[in-house]
Amino acid sequence: MLSKQQLFDLQVFIEKKHKPLDYALSAPSRYVLADISNRELEDYVKSRRKLTFNQVLFHFIAEKGVQDTEIYKKAGLDRRHFSKIRSNPHYHPGKKTVLALAFALELNKKETGQLLAAAGYSLSESDTFDLVIQFCLEKKIYDLDTVNQALDYFSLQPLAGVMK
Repeated sequence: MLSKQQLFDLQVFIEKKHKPLDYALSAPSRYVLADISNRELEDYVKSRRKLTFNQVLFHFIAEKGVQDTEIYKKAGLDRRHFSKIRSNPHYHPGKKTVLALAFALELNKKETGQLLAAAGYSLSESDTFDLVIQFCLEKKIYDLDTVNQALDYFSLQPLAGVMK
């Protein structure tokens, strides 16, 4: 329990250090966009757009010369989920689904990074889950049961059986 003196010192410390945040209101976006033509915005988006997750995934499947059924079964996905990925170019899978597919395809770390990026994800070096995944990729451990054992060692959720 804190003494009266410690509580007083804490209060003084907070009063000295605490600085209220000032929020500045910005101009409504219609004024900001007034200086930008629609064409300029469209050109910007068009010139910088990358391939969709769907396109990147099926490029890797074709490149590896494997059948869809082999990949989705190896990744622990059901046929309907994989069909959704195939038929909807704007489908946004969860990170674990992307990783399960990367392991099923036996992608290297760089290729896995490309597949993750296409879905809007990345691997972080400050996250234990991501570090375990990177370790498995670097050691060419592609078997999902083995990957899941490595994740379980750190009490992390497995990849297989994820249906999102």
